[in-house]
Amino acid sequence: MDKVKCECGHVNPHGTIFCEACGNSFDDGDEKKLLDMRYEGSARRSQTYKKTFIDHIWNFFSSVKVGVWLIIITLLASALGTLFPQEMYIPLNMTAEEFYEKEYGFLGKLYYQLGFHNLYKSWWYMILIASIAISLVICSLDRVVPLYKALKNQGVKRNPNFLRRQRLFAESTLKTVESEERWIDALKKRRYQVRIEDGHILAEKGRFSRWGPYVNHVGLIIFLIGAMLRFFPGMYIDDALWLRDGEIKVIPGTNGKYYLENKQFIRELYDEDDNFTVGMGMPKNYQTNAVLYERIDEIVPGKEPELKKIKEHEIRVNEPLKFEGFALYQTDFKLDEFYEMSFSLVEKSTNKSFGTIDINLANPQSVYELGNGYKVEIMSYFPNFYFNDAGEPDTLNRIPDNPAFIFKMFTPEVPEGEISFVGIRSNVEPFGENKYKMAFQNLKTRNATGLTVRLDRTIGIIIVGGIIFMIGLIQGSYWNHRRIWIQREGNQLMVAAHTNKNWYGLKKEIEMMFKDTMLPIPVDQQEKAK
Repeated sequence: MDKVKCECGHVNPHGTIFCEACGNSFDDGDEKKLLDMRYEGSARRSQTYKKTFIDHIWNFFSSVKVGVWLIIITLLASALGTLFPQEMYIPLNMTAEEFYEKEYGFLGKLYYQLGFHNLYKSWWYMILIASIAISLVICSLDRVVPLYKALKNQGVKRNPNFLRRQRLFAESTLKTVESEERWIDALKKRRYQVRIEDGHILAEKGRFSRWGPYVNHVGLIIFLIGAMLRFFPGMYIDDALWLRDGEIKVIPGTNGKYYLENKQFIRELYDEDDNFTVGMGMPKNYQTNAVLYERIDEIVPGKEPELKKIKEHEIRVNEPLKFEGFALYQTDFKLDEFYEMSFSLVEKSTNKSFGTIDINLANPQSVYELGNGYKVEIMSYFPNFYFNDAGEPDTLNRIPDNPAFIFKMFTPEVPEGEISFVGIRSNVEPFGENKYKMAFQNLKTRNATGLTVRLDRTIGIIIVGGIIFMIGLIQGSYWNHRRIWIQREGNQLMVAAHTNKNWYGLKKEIEMMFKDTMLPIPVDQQEKAK
């Protein structure tokens, strides 16, 4: 692009509205119209480069309207994500598809099908967040670079037309001689930085406030980067870990390196000994006696891990187990979960037992040998039994809340085997009368603890972004950039002033500074025009 050379000799970038050095206007419009001082008349890339594909992308994201619409769309999407619980908060005893349709009907089913059940981890939501960050970066660069150059290059002596087209302006003739030092002292007392050139004066203060919005943008960009990093493995984990008493499991997010054992879950209630009559029978403590292990051998699929004890810890509410940036919180529990069921193989006619089998409901065997030609085979196992839409036995999940079995009983009298369906309070013989049955004998239960596994390596980045955002907000809100130009040609005086906000405050400050001088008090030409 061709550059624009001013009559003062300064070379300006293509698209500059008025000269960076002297303020001479390059437009052919109304000379009485106030100058647009938003970016000091500087040339923005989005307004001058419009040819290549990159230019079009740059111009699209540099638009404030585009940025605002991206934020609005993201806010609306975020609001929809709170309409129903996210998948991570639904019960573990059913699938997401079943839960949303059962709990919320057609809207819940649609909510699931559209992917809103896992909104904040979806690819399109991440694209929205990334688009806002790109918009902030391009918007900032498109404006801050030319603004910085224009403010850095501004000269003390300005074109008379520039001064006359400022919002605050006054012009007069000096009838008596007055020293410039008096004017300069008045300006310096109000903490203005004063530059003098050939008798012309430029007083300026608060320029740093112009960078407030861009510092604000930097903070937002860092904040969004922190939020997007949560989608990367190992940066953010918020997962659930259920452990039965005596059970050892790998801790989610540790890549098989750390394991946790639940020695015992304890729930304590208030009783007479606590002298707390109002809350009698209410829980006073939820506690998991846990042991943390580290795997010291190589991870090989199917191989039992070799574990080294790291530490023991009593996990209570607000007293998590912490290690390597992880924190394990006590969040839920389940009392008296079915653990082991015992059945006897009984001859129905004599009620004689030919042996008892103990079935581990978490990991049942397929065949149980009783000796002397007696054995029991588990043909099908339904941990949480129900009849599906086809009227066939099925299981809701793998949690043994309502266990049921299809047994095949082999005996010397019936070597080909007899089939029986056995559940809680049910014993069905689907193929006719059997000679033998599986009689319920005993049920063992155990408690289960629900822990939340948390890891957040992004929180530091998010906090830094938030602090920078607040610094920019304060910087741009509580200070303003003020400039006063005083030019004298012989006895002719021109005074102009500009601020990026709080015009009333600038007018009052000028009246206070100039009241004992011969300088004219600028008037608000915008109000005057009304």
